[in-house]
Amino acid sequence: MSATAERILTTTRARVIAVERETHDTFTLTVAPADGAAFEPFQPGQFSMLYVFGVGELPISISGDPAEAERLVYTVRSVGQATHALVSRKPGELIGVRGPFGTSWPVKEARGKDVLIVAGGIGLAPLRPVVYHVLRNRDDYVRLILLYGARSPRDLLYRKQLAEWGRAPDTQVLVTVDYGGLSWRGHVGVVTTLFRQLRLHPAETAAFICGPEIMMRYVIRMLEARGLAPQDIHLSMERNMKCGAGFCGHCQMGPYFVCKDGPVFSYRQMQPWLDVHEL
Repeated sequence: MSATAERILTTTRARVIAVERETHDTFTLTVAPADGAAFEPFQPGQFSMLYVFGVGELPISISGDPAEAERLVYTVRSVGQATHALVSRKPGELIGVRGPFGTSWPVKEARGKDVLIVAGGIGLAPLRPVVYHVLRNRDDYVRLILLYGARSPRDLLYRKQLAEWGRAPDTQVLVTVDYGGLSWRGHVGVVTTLFRQLRLHPAETAAFICGPEIMMRYVIRMLEARGLAPQDIHLSMERNMKCGAGFCGHCQMGPYFVCKDGPVFSYRQMQPWLDVHEL
């Protein structure tokens, strides 16, 4: 077996440190290596294959700080047997981790530019490492702009951090919900309505998008109308990933395997395929 194949197939035992509730159905899981060593470094946008012993394995984006190699953080929505078992782990219990896998957000190529992040729902999780990276390397970037939309206030992730990020220098954080309720004092509407409050410099902006595909389509149209080039727009795709290495073919999208060639793509790569019905 080659060293690459061995790395892909090897499961590392990780110990759960904490499980924190984010919303009514979403939790953030923090794990550390069971043997006390450091995890393999990851880049913003990559994912792991998490294995719950006796239940199953599933792909989850890494949502923590790339600079903290001693632990990994995942934000998980509990929607089935495997995810429910994962978020039900208690501190001290073990899970398996493979990876990191996949492509990453092009944060190096975005140096010297405005970084525009547009997220919908749990799509903020794979983008949170970008925020950590930009704030940690603040002099390498110009403005950091985060547009975040959720169904309702109770579905918002990282509420305390959103407020903290909004107070950082040269950082703009705008949040909207589809349905606000009587107690909500913020924006109401889809995330594209937040573009009314922005002044973008198209040639000096790198856009990173993650959320439901229909949301990403409309965001891309808005960005193109504002003058952004397809190569400056990047998005994270979600498909039914089983192996994490392009072996099984479950996640094929056009000529690409999302687990291996993605999950982060430029819009230039995805443009012929994104609007294909039920692809």
